[in-house]
Parts: sequence; structure tokens; C-alpha cells
Amino acid sequence: MQKITPFLWYNDNVDEVIDFYTSVFKSSKVINRNPMGATIELEGQQLNLFNGGPLFPFTEAISLYVNCDTQDEIDYYWDALTHNGGKESRCGWLKDKFGVSWQIVPSILGSLLWDKDRKKADAAMQAMLKMAKLDIKALQEAHDNA
Repeated sequence: MQKITPFLWYNDNVDEVIDFYTSVFKSSKVINRNPMGATIELEGQQLNLFNGGPLFPFTEAISLYVNCDTQDEIDYYWDALTHNGGKESRCGWLKDKFGVSWQIVPSILGSLLWDKDRKKADAAMQAMLKMAKLDIKALQEAHDNA
């Protein structure tokens, strides 16, 4: 068992949540399930899901971060998680149809934004600030051409 596991409160629709997330994430499984909720595993990360009702909706104050190695992977998760009611935001952030915030981020982003050459890092940051879904090629070009 993980020492720390996110506990997510849903509006009495955990069965729908499980079906959606396990369809999006190829490496997923349901660990346990009962009328009050479930524990699932997505790409090795366990999540506790709770059928709590409408009292506490999700906000952007917490998000789930998906590290992606390729643009195809970014495109896949972005499209899948915004499908059927999700909403795009800025700088790689989106909300899925349940209101959960996700960050779909290329693994190279940290090295671009934390480059010791501040001009290059700032150029990558400025490029990112103009994006909804992150574009690896455009971020790399902004960085390299600064």
C-alpha cells in the first residue's frame, strides 16, 4: 500500500468515474469496489474514489500530473480527458468531465524551463503561457531560438 494516496470525492458517480479512467489509462485496474467508492490504480498510482455527493466540488487547487514523453502521448491524454464534457485550460491544464484538474506535461518541460540560460528558459515559458495543450516542438523551438 502507498504511504500517501489521493482521496477524491465524487458526486455519487464512482462507477462512471472508474469506467472512464480505466478506459483512458492503459495500465489500470480496480483494486476494490463497494457502494461507497473504490480504489483504482492508474499507471501505478492508486486513487481512492468516494461517492460523497455534491457537497464538495473539485477545484484547480489540486491536480493530477501526467508526465508524457511524446507529443502523441500528450495528444492522446488531452483528447481522452477533455472528451465528452471536459474543458481545456491553459499551460497544459484541463478539467475532465467530472471536474478533476489534470496537467498533461511533456517530460522535457522541466529542463526547458529550468535551463541555466535564463533567456532560453524565459522564451520557453513565454511560449507555454500562450498554449492550452502543450506542444513539445514549439516549446523546444522557442527555447532553442532564444
